[in-house]
Amino acid sequence: MHPAYSVILFTTASGAGYGLLALLGLVGFNHGPASSLWFGATALVIALGLITLGLLSSTFHLGRPERAWRAFSQWRSSWLSREGIASVVTFAPALVFAALWLGFIASPEWIGLAGLATAALCAVTVFCTAKIYSTLATIRQWYQPLTVPVYLAFALATGAALLMAIASIFGLYQVFQAGLAIIALALTLVLKVFYWRRIDTEQKTRTIEAATGLARAGEKVRQWEVPHTAENFIMKEMGFGVARKHAAKLRRIMIAFLLLAILVTAATILVPLLAIFLSIIAVLLSGAAAVVERWLFFAEAQHVVSLYYGAERA
Repeated sequence: MHPAYSVILFTTASGAGYGLLALLGLVGFNHGPASSLWFGATALVIALGLITLGLLSSTFHLGRPERAWRAFSQWRSSWLSREGIASVVTFAPALVFAALWLGFIASPEWIGLAGLATAALCAVTVFCTAKIYSTLATIRQWYQPLTVPVYLAFALATGAALLMAIASIFGLYQVFQAGLAIIALALTLVLKVFYWRRIDTEQKTRTIEAATGLARAGEKVRQWEVPHTAENFIMKEMGFGVARKHAAKLRRIMIAFLLLAILVTAATILVPLLAIFLSIIAVLLSGAAAVVERWLFFAEAQHVVSLYYGAERA
């Protein structure tokens, strides 16, 4: 599949935003009002800003962006529509939580409920985003149980790194924040490695024989000639492929980024005086890992339509 940069920006930026916003909601649920007005306001602005940036960037990949509103009408059958609805609905409890958590509404007894509702809807939105891909039976690499956990884990990991960095800048760094980020980053790394192992080792059952309906004849089917003499839209979008050696190199790069992010985050525990500098580095490393992973997520995906254009298996 062709990696659209707008979709990569959407899934990485909004994922980090939803991860951070969910953690802020849980902070409010556990601890009540924000420890600092400026810390709370900055964290919320960054979270909501990343979410908004991601949602806006998703429209860049549409042929007719002005018709994007029509996607909301298909919520009964489309995970894309459900994601759109969930993303918009999340803003309501998030803004209520922000007003309560920052003290603009003097009702601290409602902070916990608003924070919990915000965190839950953030998780639901990321879940819906992942389901868009995991339910596509036409793409073997996506149609599997690890797609959703990887999306959720990356959102949590990048959100936790952001929370630690923002807290450090405002002098609110805690070892617990680093521990949470380390666990989330490590979990993300493990899940992604298992994901790659799964897509590499599982059998490619989609064949040209099955696609043409000639599998029962027991004969080997081969293509007589290509369907098009020039590249078309389907070949460009669905037929994009990344060389195995390049994919392996990018996988190692992503693993290195995550391992370095874990080590840098752990270093904040040993040298808390450098927490601000180290936590910012951790954010950059985890964000870079998310971008590389998401590019590979699309580039390594092979649509069954490739069978029509010469591939023997998918």
